[in-house]
Amino acid sequence: MSDPSPFRILVIDDDTGMRQSLVDLLEAAEWQVEALSRASKVADHLKGSVPDVILSDVRMPGMSGLELLASLDAEAPPVVLISAHGDIPMAVEAMQNGAYSFLEKPYEPRRLLTALRHAAEQSRMRLSNERLKERLYRLSGLDRILLGETEDVANLRRDILDFAETDVAILVEGETGTGKELVARALHDLGKRPDAPFLAVNCAALSSDRFESEMFGVEGQNKGRLVAASGGTLFLDEICACPLEVQAKLLRVIEDKEVLPIGASTPIPVDFRVLSATNQDVSASVTDGRLRQDLLFRINTVTITVPPLRQRPDDLTILAAHFLAEYARIYEIEAPEILPEDLTAMLAHNWPGNVRELRHVCERRVLSARRGAGSLAQSISGGSQMDDLPATLREAVAALERELIAKAVRSHEGRMDAAAEALGIGRRTLNEKIVKLGLDKDALL
Repeated sequence: MSDPSPFRILVIDDDTGMRQSLVDLLEAAEWQVEALSRASKVADHLKGSVPDVILSDVRMPGMSGLELLASLDAEAPPVVLISAHGDIPMAVEAMQNGAYSFLEKPYEPRRLLTALRHAAEQSRMRLSNERLKERLYRLSGLDRILLGETEDVANLRRDILDFAETDVAILVEGETGTGKELVARALHDLGKRPDAPFLAVNCAALSSDRFESEMFGVEGQNKGRLVAASGGTLFLDEICACPLEVQAKLLRVIEDKEVLPIGASTPIPVDFRVLSATNQDVSASVTDGRLRQDLLFRINTVTITVPPLRQRPDDLTILAAHFLAEYARIYEIEAPEILPEDLTAMLAHNWPGNVRELRHVCERRVLSARRGAGSLAQSISGGSQMDDLPATLREAVAALERELIAKAVRSHEGRMDAAAEALGIGRRTLNEKIVKLGLDKDALL
């Protein structure tokens, strides 16, 4: 749906009569018009008001229209230039410098209005797309998944936004725990078909004997996962660990864009955007014969590298604070503070498990904080909770049941039917467990 509000325009012309003539024409066409006599005033004007399009004379005292055009950044509104002294070289220079259009005076009003309207529509469309991309950016959780302020992470976010709307095959490289599947899901969510299926396949778990029946389907029994997910994204995780026999079958699907179910005589067309991921060196995998080179050529049109956490020391505090707050909400306590000794411990740790490891460390820290103990340094070592764990599995299960039941009863303000439903058990079973576990309902409220 187009924006119903009037187009906004900034007119720059040093000639008072011409400037007023343009203002009168545009206001008669129901434009919102602002006017300046000098191009040098534009930068300050744009700080407070951004029009849909700029209409500027070329030859003016001080800064010319061409100089104005060169001074504007890529985010500025489109510029239409007019000049009584225009010639072909000037028009060519204007267009090369990014002018939307160039017209000579005396201008034909209808032609000028048409050029300005098209420029304004294009400007609003660009802004609309940027707003949509920003909304999808938030919806996909890209800012949370790839939280950080280092240059590597900023570049990673830009790569995702740049390549999401393309159909090229992308190989996501990175160590275990860096978030490769989350990057792949963000590429899908921000792509052309976010509502289509996202099929994640763990290639290390595939076996040649079950691959065709599971992925291609069996005639008259099941249509297979590839057919069911056609139209969306095929994500091949741990591609270097894929058995060679399966690699050949995957390559055939990617190249032919069709699958032949077992027992069928006619292949079924499929359409995928192919994303892959690996924590291994693909060149070494090809050299060692673990990865087919022809398959690699099909899946790595673009390569995106997810940086390891040890290369992002400046992001440790913001990531830890985010995860601590997240788990504090889940476990309904106040998020523990990050102390100087916590930061020292985080900086000293090598983080072999990357962001995934940091997330688990923060969860352990919050669990310790619930008992009024612990620190991030202890959570990093992994030993902060072991002394407090129940001695037997039965005791551990009972402790967990007490915790869950107490939380459900408090959350539903003592309404036992609602608490039982939330726990997925019957009211009678809930009553029996409360008695068995020695819980006092009144004390919980």
